[in-house]
Amino acid sequence: MATKAVTDATFAADVLQSDKPVLVDFWADWCGPCKMIAPALEEISEELADRVAIAKVDIMENTDVSAQFGVQSIPLMILFKDGQPVAQKLGAAPKSQLKGWLESVL
Repeated sequence: MATKAVTDATFAADVLQSDKPVLVDFWADWCGPCKMIAPALEEISEELADRVAIAKVDIMENTDVSAQFGVQSIPLMILFKDGQPVAQKLGAAPKSQLKGWLESVL
């Protein structure tokens, strides 16, 4: 399952009301590190599709959700379980580190 673009309008349904954990990647088109981790997140979304959904929120186009969760630096990944943020990771990292961190908090 590929990553899914989520907006202010769809965040509640796609993330907060999801029946499985959702990793939300807060990013922007001008963010180099965000672009660096995007392929890794796509691969992880396929590899862990049965355990977690991966969503992407463009902070420039979706300022309400970004403000709601206090996003000040990107890339910022927040893991939501049962509609609540339970873990977060700031900054880019190699795929192995991202996947390892995600598996450790799932």
